[in-house]
Amino acid sequence: MTVLLAAFLEHIAPYALAAGAGLVALLGWGFHQRLAGAKAERNKQAAEEAKAKSVADQVENDVGALPGGLAKEGLKKWSRG
Repeated sequence: MTVLLAAFLEHIAPYALAAGAGLVALLGWGFHQRLAGAKAERNKQAAEEAKAKSVADQVENDVGALPGGLAKEGLKKWSRG
C-alpha cells in the first residue's frame, strides 16, 4: 500500500495538482469576464440614459419657449388620444 501511495505522490500528484490549478485559473478568468461584461453593460445603459435625458431636457426647453397656444397645438399632433 505504501508503494502505491509513494508512486502516486511521485508520478501522478504533480499532474493532478497542475490540472487542479488550471481549473481554478479557468474559473477565475470566467468570473472576471462575467464581471467585466456586467460593468460594460451598466456603462452602456448609463450612457443611453444620459443621452435620453439630454434629449428630454432639450424638448422641455423648446416647449417652454413656445407661447401657450402654440405649444398646445403642437402637442395635439403628438398625443395618442
